[in-house]
Amino acid sequence: MSEQTAPEPRLIIETGIDQRLAEIVEPVLVGMGYRLVRVRLLNQNGLTLQIMCERNDGTMTVEDCEAVSTAISPVLDVEDPLDKAYHLEVSSPGIDRPMVRISDFRRWQGHLVKVETSILVENRKRFRGKIVEVTDEGFTLERDQIAYGEEPTVTIPFSTLADGKLILTDDLIRDALKADKAARAAAANQNEEDADEGEDTPN
Repeated sequence: MSEQTAPEPRLIIETGIDQRLAEIVEPVLVGMGYRLVRVRLLNQNGLTLQIMCERNDGTMTVEDCEAVSTAISPVLDVEDPLDKAYHLEVSSPGIDRPMVRISDFRRWQGHLVKVETSILVENRKRFRGKIVEVTDEGFTLERDQIAYGEEPTVTIPFSTLADGKLILTDDLIRDALKADKAARAAAANQNEEDADEGEDTPN
């Protein structure tokens, strides 16, 4: 059995009741081999608790969503963090996904993002551009909207990141589908290897 490694922390953390909900569901997700992307309580269909998550390889199937929903529901019932009836919605991050971990920026380097910072960075809080470099401390964008007097690139420290999301483009759709196909093939190969090992094991 492989050792459970500590999950990569998120750069963007919920506040208020969303944070309480994240603290309840994240250990369940990690224990099942998933990682939390975002938790949001929305005023739609009465009240909707939206949990966005994925496997560590970035994939998330309908069956995965159902498995997570089945596992999380009883935990939420026991903890009872909400005093109103709500609808639980478990989903994948989607192609134009929120960017919440350093690995998200590394994985989607070369693609367009829009980000918001908590403090001014070069006299701005909102940026849009292509990720051209990623370090442990921050990332550099090649801006696609340059105001007079601005440099064509800007480096944004991860410590200032308040929100971030991929922008849907044809290139992103192509690369996302390619990455998903590769991850599924790798998972299928792993399952075959595990099955072969199981057959070799004496009773």
